[in-house]
Amino acid sequence: AAGPGAGLSARVLGQLERKNGWTLAEAAGEVSPDGMQRLLRTADWNADAVRDELRDYVVERLGPGGVLIVDETGFVKKGARSAGVARQYTGTTGKIDNCQIGVFCAYATQAGRALIDRELYLPRAWTDDRERARAAGIGDEVGFATKPELARSMLQRTLDAGVPAGWLTADEVYGQDKRLRVWCEQHGLPYVLATRSTDTVATIDWRQRRVRALIAELPETAWQRRSAGAGAHGLRLYDWARVELLAGFDPSWARWVLARRTIPKGAEEPAELAYYVCAGPAGTTLERLVAVAGGRWRIEECFQAAKNQAGLASYQVRDYTAWYRHITLAMLAHGYLSATRATAEKGGPQPEPTSSSR
Repeated sequence: AAGPGAGLSARVLGQLERKNGWTLAEAAGEVSPDGMQRLLRTADWNADAVRDELRDYVVERLGPGGVLIVDETGFVKKGARSAGVARQYTGTTGKIDNCQIGVFCAYATQAGRALIDRELYLPRAWTDDRERARAAGIGDEVGFATKPELARSMLQRTLDAGVPAGWLTADEVYGQDKRLRVWCEQHGLPYVLATRSTDTVATIDWRQRRVRALIAELPETAWQRRSAGAGAHGLRLYDWARVELLAGFDPSWARWVLARRTIPKGAEEPAELAYYVCAGPAGTTLERLVAVAGGRWRIEECFQAAKNQAGLASYQVRDYTAWYRHITLAMLAHGYLSATRATAEKGGPQPEPTSSSR
C-alpha cells in the first residue's frame, strides 16, 4: 500500500477549493492532469490494501469499543458514462438526481470518527448491461447487490479484520432488511437499526406485529426522557420507550423495538415518532440503546468533513477502479485528520501518517 498515493493523499489535505485532477496537478506544478489521472486509472497499486491499512490505522488511533455506522452519500454527476451513475434518490440533494451512490462504513468512538470502508452501488441498469459495464471498467464478476448486501460485505471484512466494535447502527434502508439483522446476530454484532413504522417483528407471544402497533399500546409511564447526545443547540432530548421481543439465536441476547418521540414545543404541535429494531446482550440498558441510536449522525459529519476538507466528491473520473482509488485516498486523508484531531484533544504527540500517505 505504500508509495502510489503519497502525492495525491497529501495534496487533498491542502487548501484548494476543488480537489480534482486539474487543480491538484496545478498545485503540484504539473502542466496537465495526466499524472494524477494515471494514478487513479492505470498505476499499479491496490486500493483495497490501502483501505485495509486505513482501517487498522483508524482503529489504533481512535481506540477500541467503537460503533460501526453504515450509510450512503450521493455524488451528483452529469452524463451517463460514469460507473453506476443513474437517476436515483440521494440525501445529498434531497431529491432524485443524476448521481452515483456510495455506501460507506464508519468507525466512531468518543475520541473521534472516520470512514473505514466503501462500496459503489450499481443499479440493475448497469449490472444487466454488461457492455455498458465493461466500458466503465466494471468486470463481469461484479453483479447486482442491494445496499444492505454491500453493507454486509463491508461488515464481514471489518469483523474478519478483528475490529473491536461494540455496536452497529444505520438508517431504515438497512434496518428494515431482516437478512442484515439475522446476519448481525449470527456474527455476534449488537445493533440499533432504524426501521419503518410498518416493519413487522416477532413478539414474545410468537405473533408478528407491526412496530407502530406495539409502541401505540404502551402506557405513558413506559416513556422516559433521555438525551441522544449533545447537538449544536445543547442536549438532544427525546422521550424513549422499548418493548422486548422474542429472543433470537443466542439465549444470552435480547431483542427490542425502540421508539423515539419528539417533545412538542406547544400544545398543538404533534409528537413525531421514530422506530428502531435492536438486539444485544440481555442486560443492555435503555441508555445504551439511546446512545447508539443517537450516534448515527456521526457518519454525516464524516461525509461533510471528507467532502469539504479531503475532496471526497471532487473527482472527475468515470472508471470503476478510479472511483475506488479516489474515494480511498480521500478517506485516507480524512482518517489522518480525524486521528490528528483526536490526538490533539488528548494532548498527546501528533500521529504519524500511514505508510500509504507518506
